[in-house]
Parts: sequence; C-alpha cells; structure tokens
Amino acid sequence: MLRVDATEFTGRPDGRAAPIWLRSEPARNRRATPLTRDRIVTAAVDLLDRTGVDGLTMRRLAERLAVTPTALYWHVATRDDVLDLAVDHIFGEVPLPAAGPDWRADVRTLTCGWRAAMLRHPWAPSLIGRPMLGPHVLARTEFLQAALVRAGLTGRHLAVVTRLVANYVIGAALTEATWRQTDDPEARAEARRHLEANAAAYPTLTASGHLDDGRWSDDDLFVRGLDAILATAQLS
Repeated sequence: MLRVDATEFTGRPDGRAAPIWLRSEPARNRRATPLTRDRIVTAAVDLLDRTGVDGLTMRRLAERLAVTPTALYWHVATRDDVLDLAVDHIFGEVPLPAAGPDWRADVRTLTCGWRAAMLRHPWAPSLIGRPMLGPHVLARTEFLQAALVRAGLTGRHLAVVTRLVANYVIGAALTEATWRQTDDPEARAEARRHLEANAAAYPTLTASGHLDDGRWSDDDLFVRGLDAILATAQLS
C-alpha cells in the first residue's frame, strides 16, 4: 500500500485526513494510467450496486479499474473517501428543478427524485448520516431550504422542518429498499397470513391492510406522507 505524508491530504498536525471535499485532487502524471476521481467513483457506484457496502474494498475497486491499489491512493486516502464520493454521485442523479411559484411542488419534485435515486442504489440510505459536503448534496440541500424559506420558515423552525423532510425521505427509502431486497413474494404473503391469523390481537393492523403492499403503492403513500408533513410545515 502506498504511504503518503498525511499533510498531503490534510495539513493537520495529528495526521487525520480531512473530508475529501476539503482536499484538491492530486496532479496526474500524464505518462501514468489516466485514473481520476470520476473514474473511481463511477466504478465504485457500480461495485456498490452489485455487492453493497460490505462488498466494497479498495482491492476489489482496483481490480475493477484494472489498476493496483497503490494507484487508488494517489486520489483517495481511505475507503471512506470512496463512499463519500459515491453518495454525492447519486445525489447528482436527482434533477435540480428550477424554483417555481409553489414551494410545496418544488419540495415534492426534489424529494421524489431523491427517493428514486436511493431506491436505484439501495446501499445509499444507510450512508446518508455521513458528513455531507459534496457539491451535489449541498446544491440539493440548498434548494430544499430555499423552498422552505419561501414558505416563511426561519431559524429553529427551518432547521426542524429541513430535518423532518430529510429524515422522512431517508427513512422511507431505507425501509422500501430493505423490503424490496427480500424479493420473496411467499415471505411477504406469509407475513400477511400471520397478521390475519392473529386478527384478534391486531384488529387495527388487520383492518388497515398493514403489510399488504397491494392495497396502495409505495409511491402514493410516500407522496401523501410528504404532503402531510408539508401541510403542517408553516404551523408554529
């Protein structure tokens, strides 16, 4: 493994690497393999889509890029760098709409795109708690908060609703992605039968169709839940 002076990545006296967004990409040797952060993140996202977070290692990533692990370390200091780049990359898949006259419609468009991106990459929701300093993440968070500011939210109220919306989207995507990864219709049917067989203990859940994913679509429930949040956003 290549050993690089920590100051090349951070400048911190304790040698801890700063977030990758606060470091510039090293100059590339023209005679070397044209490896860039863009190539690394594209390959990383593909690997994550195939194997999940646990399957991403620097060795496997180097093999996919047909380079040595040492070559990767000229561009990324750690595996965490790769994960940060990958998360920001999928945020870049979320269309950033032009701000319109209806702030709720803007939030709805943004968050529906955000959820769709995370469902295409089911490894992503579990990583959203990482420091989010990438340009795609920040641009979309800026858009969200700007829409909420147009609704009249400021200060603590703005912070609360921003977090409420973000946590709702992340939670919905994480739950749906996990449920879809089961991909076993019989297991889902068995869960519903279990609930129905115990209707006396769970009468409300049975009557409401809990665990019955055929009654309402996930898309419909997500949008209606978001609208319920936004309907109360302007209440103090």
